[in-house]
Amino acid sequence: MSVLPPPSRAVAVSRLSLGIGMLVLLAWTYVIGIPRSGANPFDYFGYFTNLTSLATAVLLIAVAALALGGRRVPLWLTAARGIAVACLIIVGLVYNLLVPGTGTAPAWVSAILHTVVPLLALLDWTLVSDRAPLPWRRLWIVLPYPLLWLAVVLVRGVTDGWVPYGFLLPERGVASLVMHIVGLLAALLGAGALVWALSRVRIDRAMISRASSRNAA
Repeated sequence: MSVLPPPSRAVAVSRLSLGIGMLVLLAWTYVIGIPRSGANPFDYFGYFTNLTSLATAVLLIAVAALALGGRRVPLWLTAARGIAVACLIIVGLVYNLLVPGTGTAPAWVSAILHTVVPLLALLDWTLVSDRAPLPWRRLWIVLPYPLLWLAVVLVRGVTDGWVPYGFLLPERGVASLVMHIVGLLAALLGAGALVWALSRVRIDRAMISRASSRNAA
């Protein structure tokens, strides 16, 4: 795989703005809202949405900083962003299709983190062709991060009784836990396959420019 040239300055600034905005939103939600209910950082970032949003924000800022400095994004960072996009797809699907309206955050915060951010991340990945095709033999790399998160959550569920989502409660039984975990990991592989496939999409900037000119005329 080759490392592709950095995107335009406008794209880099947009990514930087989104990343910083996400960090500010996560910090505001924690500092202003969450502690009032007695939560702690381990609980707050125990939510897959919050942890994934934090990781995505850091990745966006990193790739934007490299682009603004005229440097190319290394392949490992592109792969990390691909993993983040796949996880955000799951965040959007699970929240909007399976557990809509749940959570303690304000509704507008949930809308941003569960709908707006996943859509923007997916559009960015699809429309901006500054990522090399991700090798199919490495599709498995979408799994270690969710598996580690699941392991920590399950240990906490057994030791202190706290889990971020009801379907992971130990009292639901082993069969229920296994079913939900297998379903979640299968969905992640599906989302990863979509992201891997989209990494092969190349959108010609000149073609977009010509189409925009025709529409304007």
